[in-house]
Amino acid sequence: MRSEYDFSNAKRAKDVPHLQKLNAGKTRITIMLDNDVLDAFRARAESEGRGYQTAINEVLRSALDSDNAPVTVAALRRELRKVLKPGKAA
Repeated sequence: MRSEYDFSNAKRAKDVPHLQKLNAGKTRITIMLDNDVLDAFRARAESEGRGYQTAINEVLRSALDSDNAPVTVAALRRELRKVLKPGKAA
């Protein structure tokens, strides 16, 4: 192994076409998670034989689905309007 390497002509992975395709549609970010949450995702992912980041991504994606989204006041009002007939609101 050399003691020094010359990286003056090196390219970033985002500038190399065949490396761009590997992560198309994904963005690298940094987030802070509670240790116990991260440990739980890592343990679950290991037992399922997949990556913990994939597991976190799937949970976040499912939270975006309308069926799994948290109930907001606006969403509750929309659903109540569908059920209640005009003039019968409490």
